[in-house]
Amino acid sequence: MLFPQFIISRLHAILARIAPVLVLGLVLSAAPPPPAAAQAQPDGTAPARVSPTPVSPAPVSPAFTETGIPGFWDPRARVEPVEIPSGRSLRILTSDDFPPLHFGGPDAVPTGFSVELARLVCEALQVPCTIQVRSFSTLLDALEAGEGDVVAAALAGDARLHGGFAVTLPYFRFPARFITRAEDAAVAITAADLANRRISVVSDTAHAAWLERHFPEAVPVPAPNAAIARSDLQRGASDLLFGDGLSLALWLGGRASQECCVFVGEPYFDDRYFGEGIGFVMRTEDVRLARAFDHALHRIWEDGAYARTWLAFFPISPLEPARAFIR
Repeated sequence: MLFPQFIISRLHAILARIAPVLVLGLVLSAAPPPPAAAQAQPDGTAPARVSPTPVSPAPVSPAFTETGIPGFWDPRARVEPVEIPSGRSLRILTSDDFPPLHFGGPDAVPTGFSVELARLVCEALQVPCTIQVRSFSTLLDALEAGEGDVVAAALAGDARLHGGFAVTLPYFRFPARFITRAEDAAVAITAADLANRRISVVSDTAHAAWLERHFPEAVPVPAPNAAIARSDLQRGASDLLFGDGLSLALWLGGRASQECCVFVGEPYFDDRYFGEGIGFVMRTEDVRLARAFDHALHRIWEDGAYARTWLAFFPISPLEPARAFIR
């Protein structure tokens, strides 16, 4: 299944938005790996005369179905519902330049995985919501200024975000993936099997640093940008390509790939290199609203609405098990 051409034509926006995360990863890559720890949740003070703020469950490593649909919620956990004051409505802020997570559809109505997931949460909470489009760079400023209540966008989890806002658990994470030409899809992804293999990777990125650290015997084929890295793979100048799984899924599903290539191996997640994922963002005084969103997201995942929304926007999933692509 091919992605709509208007999404493919705006693929450059994805690389631009991911860039801050990649730069952060490069800065951290020189440090020794930290011990495993639960993701820190933003602090917030509950309003007076209300019950204590519910504690959000710790995030879990994504589990995957056969179709590559992730689950970021522990099915054994019971998240307590949080009531929202009667009569409240929510203004959801997003941008229209980051497909397939948030973008303007053919009719200019904002849509995308993040936007439609926000609509589902509003329905689950029985709260009226409006979707308002802003420039990506102004989203947090608009939220701070009270021009909206929730941001549904791919914001990097930096110090400003976690120090000044309430954030839900992640509902999406950016995986790193290997791809190769279809005729070579049986290659195993182990340090031994990739020794001396030529691997295209964009220079001076977190993906290049991660590849060097975890597959030191591989032979990097550096490229100045993702388009040249993909071209190198297509024309046989490299054996594999390592990069952002979301961008690669869009490319594999578009005409430019000419169905040349497939995912191999499994998705890689590493907070220190590829980011911790994205959640819905609120002001700190709305920490209870963030917990209400967490509860609603858990319910949406359990009843299958998350999976249906995922399949609508990811016909080729960036998390799909590689075996589904072997021809």
